[in-house]
Amino acid sequence: MKKIVVVNDDGIHSPGLWVLYEAVKELGEIFIVTPLEPKSAIGLGLTLHKPIRIEEVVINGVRVYGINGTPSDAIHIARDVIVGNFDLLVSGVNIGANISMQDILASGTLGATFEAAFLGIPAIAFSADVPDSKRFLNENYRKLLINAIKSIVKYLVDNGFPENIDVINVNFPKEFRGIIRIARPARIRWRQCLEKRIDPRGRSYYWLYGEYIEPEPDTDAYVVLVEKGISITPLRLDLSVRSPDTYKGLEKLAKYLERNIGRHNQ
Repeated sequence: MKKIVVVNDDGIHSPGLWVLYEAVKELGEIFIVTPLEPKSAIGLGLTLHKPIRIEEVVINGVRVYGINGTPSDAIHIARDVIVGNFDLLVSGVNIGANISMQDILASGTLGATFEAAFLGIPAIAFSADVPDSKRFLNENYRKLLINAIKSIVKYLVDNGFPENIDVINVNFPKEFRGIIRIARPARIRWRQCLEKRIDPRGRSYYWLYGEYIEPEPDTDAYVVLVEKGISITPLRLDLSVRSPDTYKGLEKLAKYLERNIGRHNQ
């Protein structure tokens, strides 16, 4: 029986976590190891400056290992303390879509999957384009998520991950129109804006927010936001640029530095 770890970044009481658990509970031996409190937009953050503590709680008859750390911390707690080696990580269901590299690199939901992938553990992230957790309580929407997640995870448990893929990122639309596409990640989803405001004591502060950018076709953002479909995006942790022309351009930089820095240090 496969050992599957469930994590999220919205905390142990998020309905999205329990949708994910419901979807995978029959597919293996399930362990919920996740932050006690919301840890959104924390990316690959690890807790290095204070102790990580584990609190065992039972919710609806299910044991949960809650931690005071981050989603990425949960991967190490699961492997080294609670579970031992495990076969698959599933993360989510996140409140809010994680579409575009802008979201993917900031997301705690994805951060946990990347941390697992660094350890050689296949990982799947699930997110939904909903503004809050109330949508998960809608029976039809909940059934859609559970059926889709169960089908995706069962297929990958039975057949394994496709070659050269570290993480699979799945996003659900607000309203599903029957479209399911394999899509590349958009580069950005928001244009970040900074607004200066004044507090009641006359001191200035700043509020960061995003302005929507129309997505390009064939991207995860286009599938979810425009086509109202489910996007499935394969990801690799290799961020290097492999173009020979790019390397040639940087070789000129290296030689330039050798001439200038090397000469000054002789």
